[in-house]
Amino acid sequence: MCAPKASRFSVFCYLGTGERATCPDSAYLPRSFGAVLFEDLMNLPNIQKMELDPLREASTSRITLLAVSLGLVGLAWYLIAHLGDFPAFILPTPGLVARRFLQALSDGTLLRHSAITLGEVLVGLGLGATTATGLGYLLAKSRSFERLLAPFIVASQSVPIVAIAPLLVIWFGPGLISKFLICALIVFFPVLVNTIVGLRSVPEELHDLMRSLQASRWQTFRYLEVPAALPVFLGGLRIGATLSVIGAVVGEFVGADRGLGFLINVGRGQYDTALVFVAVFTLIAVALSLYGLVVWLEGRLLDWRQRPEQRAITQ
Repeated sequence: MCAPKASRFSVFCYLGTGERATCPDSAYLPRSFGAVLFEDLMNLPNIQKMELDPLREASTSRITLLAVSLGLVGLAWYLIAHLGDFPAFILPTPGLVARRFLQALSDGTLLRHSAITLGEVLVGLGLGATTATGLGYLLAKSRSFERLLAPFIVASQSVPIVAIAPLLVIWFGPGLISKFLICALIVFFPVLVNTIVGLRSVPEELHDLMRSLQASRWQTFRYLEVPAALPVFLGGLRIGATLSVIGAVVGEFVGADRGLGFLINVGRGQYDTALVFVAVFTLIAVALSLYGLVVWLEGRLLDWRQRPEQRAITQ
């Protein structure tokens, strides 16, 4: 129950929506809503800072933990390579890999091949996600259409992409088109499944509500289906963003004269293991960057789901 309004207090009722509304003097709410009373001092900057500090501390602790873990991995790598007395073509030391990285970066080799692979990944990811989203919407709306296409879709995913890649290179040549298609194929399935699951997770009662409001198909799609399916769709896009890097490398392994996959083949053929490590670490950086981009996009598009103090941190 909300208390009567007093001169030194502001009364807010939290209704479970993440927003707060001022209660009138005679307003009553069920006890389950937990009407909360805040003093005017809650609006002071030092109180707001106290609310945000735990989130900042959690973010700082995650960064510190990541730095410590990377340092421990680097130390273990150095000790294994140094104490095991492995030759450089078996296990180079971190220092040797760092020098090879600077050399490949200074002569432009790394940037040139990274740009090719990144272009393949972005185009393939966009093509696969767009196709999967459109087809996923049709399958979510039509059970008969799903029963018709589901066996072919599942069969296409049961064959490893490594087995399909040579066929695509033969049919479309060793150029960029075959790499785009390989990336799109490997991205397609997780985004498709998440799109279908997201659209079908919308409660039927909400569809009934939109029909009672005489909403058009476009209004139902925009104001109900898209917001409801977006969290699940973005989860599939996270997976697709990382898998697209694998698709690009597989395509470059099968047939290419440029790209990070080609650079790995060159390093392997010349027993330049340090160059292989450089290319692999660059691929990891590309995958992490794409994953982080999707997470950032998710935070922006789903900003309405966050609590006010979390929204202040992300902004």
